[in-house]
Parts: sequence; C-alpha cells; structure tokens
Amino acid sequence: MAVLIEDYALLGNCRTAALVSRDGSLDWLCFPRFDAPACFAALLGDSDNGRWKIAPLDAQAQVKRAYRDGTLILETVFTTETGRALLIDFMPMDIESSVVRLVVGLEGWVDFGMDLAIRFDYGSTVPWVEKRDPHTLTAVAGPDMLVLRTQAALHPTDHHTQSRFRVEAGQRDAFTLSWQLSHEKIRDAFDAQQALEQTEQYWLAFSDRCPQVGPWTAQVKRSLITLKAMTFAPTGGIVAAVTTSLPEQLGGERNWDYRFCWLRDATMTLLAFMNLGYFEEATAWRNWLLRSIAGNPEQIQIMYGLAGERRLPEYQLPWLAGYERSRPVRVGNGAATQMQLDVYGEVADAMTQAIKSGLPRLPRSTEIQKVIMPFLEKVWHLPDAGIWEIRSEPRHFTHSKVMAWVSFDRNAGMLAHSDDAEERARGAHYRAVADEIHADVCANGYDAQLGSFVQTYGSNAVDASLLQIALTGFLPVEDPRVVGTVAEIERALMQDGLLLRYDSDLSVDGVSGSEGTFLVCSFWLADVYVLMGREDEAKVLFDRLCGLCNDLGLLAEQYDPRTQRMLGNFPQAFSHIGIINTALNLHRVVCPVKTRTASQADAVAP
Repeated sequence: MAVLIEDYALLGNCRTAALVSRDGSLDWLCFPRFDAPACFAALLGDSDNGRWKIAPLDAQAQVKRAYRDGTLILETVFTTETGRALLIDFMPMDIESSVVRLVVGLEGWVDFGMDLAIRFDYGSTVPWVEKRDPHTLTAVAGPDMLVLRTQAALHPTDHHTQSRFRVEAGQRDAFTLSWQLSHEKIRDAFDAQQALEQTEQYWLAFSDRCPQVGPWTAQVKRSLITLKAMTFAPTGGIVAAVTTSLPEQLGGERNWDYRFCWLRDATMTLLAFMNLGYFEEATAWRNWLLRSIAGNPEQIQIMYGLAGERRLPEYQLPWLAGYERSRPVRVGNGAATQMQLDVYGEVADAMTQAIKSGLPRLPRSTEIQKVIMPFLEKVWHLPDAGIWEIRSEPRHFTHSKVMAWVSFDRNAGMLAHSDDAEERARGAHYRAVADEIHADVCANGYDAQLGSFVQTYGSNAVDASLLQIALTGFLPVEDPRVVGTVAEIERALMQDGLLLRYDSDLSVDGVSGSEGTFLVCSFWLADVYVLMGREDEAKVLFDRLCGLCNDLGLLAEQYDPRTQRMLGNFPQAFSHIGIINTALNLHRVVCPVKTRTASQADAVAP
C-alpha cells in the first residue's frame, strides 16, 4: 500500500522541494526547480522509480517526528529494542540543489539501512553510477548529475546503491546529495553541520518576524514557513503545490500538475504575506507578476512557470503507475490557456491592498491598468472556465462575474481621490462598469425561488466560490440574498461538517469521478461566519480544519471524510492561506488588532 499523503513531510530551499515519509523514505524530489523532472518519483510509482530511504533495519521501530521550531528542518526519532537514533533531514538554504541527511545516535545503538535508487526524468532513466572514491558516488544521465557523499560503506545492488551501518550514542553519520550539470567539474564537498546551522539561522530569522495571532500563532507560523518554502526565490513566483498528480479521487483521473504559479493562488499568498507584515516577499511576488503579464492584455494567462514562462504543455507519463493506481500521471497543465475572468479581480484586489499597505507604486503599474481594464470591459460578459478550471464548454459563472466587479470596484476606489482629473474620470467610468456588472449578477446569478445565488446563470446549483460575494464586499453580509446563499451552501455542499466546492457529481467540469471536500472552501465559510457574527461556529469549524493537519502541521488540497484521508496535491498553498487568513479574522474579533485580512477588511458594498 502507498504511503498516506498525510504521512509525508516537506523539505525545501525556496527553489525546489522534497517529500519524506514517516519511515525515512524520500519519495519525491525535483532538481534544480520545483517543475524540473523528478529524480525520485516513488511517490507516483514504486521504489524502482527512484527513492532514497534511510531507516532502522528493525521494521518495528517506533517513529516520532517534528520540525525544529520555526524551521523546515525535520527531525525523526527512531526507537528500537537496542537504542534510539535521530534522523535530521533538510535542504541547505545557502547551497543550491542539495539534501542533507544526518543520522545521530542518542541511546544504545541502532542498525540502519540505506537504499538509494536514482531515476532521472520522472523515474524513467537509470543513470550511469560510478564510485569516484570510497566516500563519493556520482550518478549521470544526460544533463543531470547527482553526487552522494558519505563515510558509510556503499554497495551496488541491482541498480540500487545500499549501505548497512550502525550508529551508537554520540556518533553522527552524514549523507549529502547534490545536483549539478553533468558536464561541469564535480563541486567541492561542504560541511553538513555548518550547513545545518546556517539553514536553522535562515528559517529562524524568517519565522521570528511572525506576529502573535493568539492561540493560533504556532499553526500560522507553520503555514507561513510552508508558503515561504513554496516560493521560488530567484523570481518571487509562488507555486500552488510542490507535487503533480496526487489524486482528487483515489484510482481516478483527476490528477493535475500544480508546480506552477497561478495568479489566483499566488495573489492570495501575497495577501497572507502582507497581512503578517512580510512585505519583502509581497514585493518580490508583485514584481514577478508585472513581469509575467507584460504584453497584450489578451495574452494574460491564469498561470505561468516559475520565471514567468507561458508555455506549459500538458502530457502524460505512462510508465508511472500513479499514486494508488490513480492515472494518468500528468506533467504540465492545459488549463494555462483557459480564460478565467476571476483572476483579474484577484490581481486588482492584491494590487490595491499592496498600495494601501505601503508598497511603492511601480512605474508601469498605471500603464498595465490602462490596457487591462479596457480589455476586461470587453470580455466580462463572456462565458469562461471559472475558478475550478472546467474542461467542458465555458459558462457564465457567477463567481467570475463577481470578481470582474471586484476589478472595476477596486480600481475605481483607487482613482476616485486622485489629484489628476484624467484619473478621476477614468475611475468614474470604472465605477459605472462596476455598477453594470453588479446589476447583471443580481439579475442573472440569483435564483429567487431557491433564495440563493447560483453557480452559473440559469442553473439551480450552488458553488462554494459564491461565499466570495460576502468576502469581497459585493453585497453586505446581512443582505437576505447572502444569508440565503450561505444557508443553501451549507445544505447542499456540507459533507461531515466540511464543504465540497460544488455538487459532488462534478458533471459541470467535464472530467469523470468524484473528489473530497475542498479545504479552502471551508476556510471561506469560517470567514463568512466571522463576518456574520457567528464567531463560535467559526471557531469550531476552524479548529476542525486545523485538526486535519498532519503531525507536522501540513495540509493537502482536499480531505475525504469517509476514508479520513487527505487527497490532492501536497502541501497546498490554498489550504495554508486559509489557515493564516481565518486565524487573523478570528484573532481580530477575539482580540482586535491592526492585523487583518485586507480583502475583507476593505470590502465595501455598493
């Protein structure tokens, strides 16, 4: 049986990431970037698709693990009949493309085994392995080289490299694995202990800036560290998740590649960073955004590569069996070419909050506004693929129209008090368009008989994204239409206290199968509860959601209450954004402070 998604831990260096299971097996790693072909892909296949396991030979060893407080350094304690030993896993922040694994004896002695199977290109390519000296091994295939260094004895076994070693109390064995281009000279070794100390200092310097958020501070800090680890430091881009093809339904085909930068997800991450005072990260993302969307407004995409790449072709990897036989395994994402109107509103909201939070205006931001807004004015009335990226015929999604309204509303608000008469006139025009969209949504997106807004014009189904009607200030939360929509969402989409994103038959999106509850939607519901004055219900729901985190505070995209398992790519930025923003909203009510969720705090109903 495959390792449970929730049994994985995240390692990262703000360039790429790895997943390590509770039993010490590193089953997913892409070098040198998040979106590079994996050299360990056992997560989506088996050990012959690449893994690096270090664990006691005693299969009955007890396991306890935790991150060092305020860091992304994983410590796993193994207890056997003969002793206790500690496995320290991390990716150095000052040394690119490396993983360090330290085995430390604590009590008595423990016999360990190591199994290393390097498979480049998503588990398909067996490399040429060579022992350069008694303590250095290289693996080469095409442009890629991995260099393993350790004092332990290494033995080749059927395209694997294995080792058996004993660690006693006070003893320390280091394993370092580094990627480089195969045509380059092998890089010098580095000191593992020094790298550990420098990495710890980096993460503590980052996480210690996190403000207090009442009883939720520890969870918020962990989510903040997770989001930081999902940031591609060279450009400021933020990936939606570090994995591809972890299924929304076990054994199904709803498997997508999330190792790219969605404008929507990254914008919400930006707001989370700003709400916690992390303006350096917010500025880096805004700069990434302006570079990525440069060009004709018709060519703006809903997602980009880590450096703003536009072409993200989707294809399948037939040699991988998929997580728990969930196929196909996909690389790339065909949704990159979809039109999703809501992203314009997400970006406009983020840019508005950035300016209000004190980030300086950029020279080209006004020029970008001048070309994007006329384009949006031309297309807002068209059908689109919506926030959930349907792969069937485009439709008139109510949420998409609401977010188009947000774009005009926020820009109108920013220009209304300008000293420039031309800008004020442009702002007045934006206000008129916002009013037009508002009237259209209220006329066509609301079902009076149902007493609720609906997913698409003319339908009678609801969608959890309709909660944004209240969260964006499209209508005041006490409006009977909002109250009715919340009640209908609770009735139709609640499953064991958590929300599906829309009707469970999924007939709308053109892909077969079912899925679990979509976690960020439940965080949105908790946020709406706060706005409605239902704080007790918000706390109960938020505590329930935080209780779904694994032992390390990590969340996937979805959760299946029936099997009590996480589903979808992991860890998921959307879910951790939900933790941060809902905690801030609750903290604002329980203990009023200046820190608050910008998009909600500044929402003004027309």
